[in-house]
Amino acid sequence: MNAILQTALGDDTSPGFPGISFGRSREGFPVALVGDNAFAMAPGRDGRHYLATGWRIARPLEEWTRSDFYGHSGELADEAAFRARVEENALHQQQRAALGRREISSRAHTPWGTSQGATVHADGVVFHSTASHGGFHLSPERNAKVHSLLRARAAWYEEDCHWAAVAHAFPELFTDSEMASAESTIRNWYPEAWEAIHGKVLEPGQSSTKDERDFYKRHADDWIVVSAIRSDHEPGFTEVAATLGGDPTGTHGASRYLVPSEEYGTSGGRFGFIIDEARHRLYDGPSSFIGWQR
Repeated sequence: MNAILQTALGDDTSPGFPGISFGRSREGFPVALVGDNAFAMAPGRDGRHYLATGWRIARPLEEWTRSDFYGHSGELADEAAFRARVEENALHQQQRAALGRREISSRAHTPWGTSQGATVHADGVVFHSTASHGGFHLSPERNAKVHSLLRARAAWYEEDCHWAAVAHAFPELFTDSEMASAESTIRNWYPEAWEAIHGKVLEPGQSSTKDERDFYKRHADDWIVVSAIRSDHEPGFTEVAATLGGDPTGTHGASRYLVPSEEYGTSGGRFGFIIDEARHRLYDGPSSFIGWQR
């Protein structure tokens, strides 16, 4: 649930969203301003572009440069996609302001350390920030309203994934953008809860967690790479350590193989590289792994 990022005024104000300004940077790429939030359609490699973000750039848009931006918020297909992302952020900010959340000082104890400040979304729904992490804490009454498959017994919901349970329980306290993120988070990380909530079965490709479980189930008897290093002894090859079913503990043993580096770099697979025992050479020679060098 990390905040959608934030930056001075330019030209070409977009209709319907007061406070949005679009323009071109000194280097010619598209930029935009929403409140204190600065956005850029920054050029990347191979003709690609990505959404870059900054905060409070105290100069006109046409004077902005690439060095003013430090955040990276994903790839952009084209300028229309850039404008859509900026307008989505503007709507998010407008809705968030209308929700009337309150910032308060706090030194409460949390599972992630001492709170350094908190945001009150409503009575009994408080988000705490710490030096290392953060998350929601719910009152007993609020916690009882969280779906049973998502409910935390201790009523703490960390900010990376579990916060989505709070948004699902209290959609009136969140913006459209936050609710879309919460739905995606539940679908990808808590597929059983998503299926129970929606009364549907997630198909392959719709949930990363469910897909990963299915992958390891299908390949329980295959050797799956758990670590890899460019070989210092076999030029052009990557030395890999693999275990049955990708078990990180290596309970049933681990073996080393040599895989052509070009193949390993382009065919890693979404969840793991599977050894083809007919093609990939079992290796017991000098190792580039420190732990195998004896």
